[in-house]
Amino acid sequence: MSDVFQVEGNELALLQNGAAYFPQLCADIDAAHHFVYLETYIFAADQAGRAVSNALQRAARRGVIVRVLMDGFGAADFSPVWLDEFKSAGVQVHFFRRELYRFKLRRHRLRRMHRKLIAIDDELAYIGGINIIDDGVVPRFDFAVRLSGTVAVEIHATMRRMWNAVAWASGKRMARDVSHGRAVGTRVVVVLRDNLRHRRDIERAYLKQISTAMREVVIANAYFLPGRIFRRTLIQAARRGVRVVLLLQGRAENRLLHYATRALYVQLLAAGIEIYEYQPGFLHAKVAVVDGAWATVGSSNIDPFSLMLAREANLMVFDVAFADCLRDKLMTAIAYSAVRIEADHKNGWGSRLLARLSYATVRMVIGVLGYGKSVI
Repeated sequence: MSDVFQVEGNELALLQNGAAYFPQLCADIDAAHHFVYLETYIFAADQAGRAVSNALQRAARRGVIVRVLMDGFGAADFSPVWLDEFKSAGVQVHFFRRELYRFKLRRHRLRRMHRKLIAIDDELAYIGGINIIDDGVVPRFDFAVRLSGTVAVEIHATMRRMWNAVAWASGKRMARDVSHGRAVGTRVVVVLRDNLRHRRDIERAYLKQISTAMREVVIANAYFLPGRIFRRTLIQAARRGVRVVLLLQGRAENRLLHYATRALYVQLLAAGIEIYEYQPGFLHAKVAVVDGAWATVGSSNIDPFSLMLAREANLMVFDVAFADCLRDKLMTAIAYSAVRIEADHKNGWGSRLLARLSYATVRMVIGVLGYGKSVI
C-alpha cells in the first residue's frame, strides 16, 4: 500500500478499485484474532464475493466472531447456498429490512442500509463505497480507506450498535456505551446518516466545506441529483471564483437517475461549473476534495435517496497530503478517462425529453414518499 498517511494518531490507506481493496481485505480477515464485522449493500456471488466469503468462513472456523450484515434489498439475491455455508462455518448473518415484496412502493422500503464498513479486532477498519462485487472487465472507479487507530475503534462501536439494533440483542446496553457517528479527533471524522437525529449530517458537512471554499471543489459521485440548497451552494461557490469540478457517470448503472442528473446540466454549466463524464466503466465513487485540504470518502451519493433515506457512512479527513492524493487520482481520471460536457453541448430533443421526464419521475417518487419538492 503506497498511499498511506498518518493523521492524528490514525493510519489511513487510500485504496482505489477492487484490485487494491479485496486482496488487502481478505489478508486482514485472515489475520483476525477476535472478531470481524462486515456491512455491505451488495454481496455478489462472483469471484470477489467468493474470496471474501471464504476468508470469513476461515476466520469463523478458527474461533473468530464473524458477523455479516447485508441490506435486505441490495443483497436480496444473496446465494442461499452461500448462506448455508456461512451458517455451517459459524458466520452470523442478518439482513437489514429484508424485502418480501420487491415491487410495492412504500416509504420505508427506500430506507436502505447503504454503508460499506468493516471492523477487525478493534485495530483495523474499512470505510468507503466498494460493495462486495467484482469490478468487471473494466474496473469500477471507486474508493475505500483502510484505517487503524482511534477511528477504527469508533467504526467498530458503530457497527456493533447497528448489529444489535438489527438483531434485537443487547440494544439498551449497547446504546449506553456507544456514541454515534463521530471519531475522537478533529482531523479524521466518521460522519453517519440515519433517519433520526443525524438525517442531514453528511449533507451539512458537504455544504459547510463548499460554502467556505476559496479555490476549488472537486466532486466525483455516482448518483448526483442534489437538492436546491446543495445546487445553490455549488453555484454560489462558482460565481465567487471557486473552480467547481464534477466527475459523474458516463455509463449509466441506473438509467432513471442518470438521465435525471442530465436535466441539471444546463443550470450548472451556466454557472461555470465544469462537468465531466467518466467513460471507461462504471463510476461508483462517492468522494470529494475541497481546497486540497479536506476530503471525504464514503458510501453516500449526492441524491435524495442517500441524503434523505438511506443509512450512510462517510469519512471526512482534514489533511493536505491525503486530500492531494485523492485529488491527483480524480484529476488523472478526468484527464485520461472522461469527456467534458461543454456549455454549448446540444442534445437531441429525445434526450432532452428523456432527461426532463426522468427528473420529473424522481420528484414524483420523492413527493409520494412524503418529502417536499425542495429535496430536489
